[in-house]
Amino acid sequence: MELVVKRFEELTANELYEILKLRVSVFVVEQNCPYQEIDDKDRQALHVYLKDEGRIQAYLRVIEKGVSFDEVSIGRVIAVKRRCGMGSRILAEGIRVAKTQLKADAIKIEAQTYAKELYEKQGFRQISDEFLEDGVPHVPMRLDCGLTTA
Repeated sequence: MELVVKRFEELTANELYEILKLRVSVFVVEQNCPYQEIDDKDRQALHVYLKDEGRIQAYLRVIEKGVSFDEVSIGRVIAVKRRCGMGSRILAEGIRVAKTQLKADAIKIEAQTYAKELYEKQGFRQISDEFLEDGVPHVPMRLDCGLTTA
């Protein structure tokens, strides 16, 4: 499996198309949640994905400080095959990219509540109450990167 990390302007048209198609198929269609999935944050993010046999198998974006939060952020975490470790693997890669390329001392996310355990296993902790975003329950979470030796 090949790890790819690219800034928005480095993505080819085909890569961007595949990323957006995957995100819309899950976060809009599968979750029956009509919302503006494509946003300007993509332009200020590192797009991190695992590719196998020419297809994206897992994806997330790492967003620079000051765009979503004061901290670096991770979002749009998705794996094509679920419950086989791909989500954990892409999340670990995203954390590594946030630390090494964006010098993150902390990472803040708004995780869908059902996936909270995935993030807790990587060291994130819930920092306030659950809330609804576009009708989907979310929890704010944070990972303090300065406390690790990675």
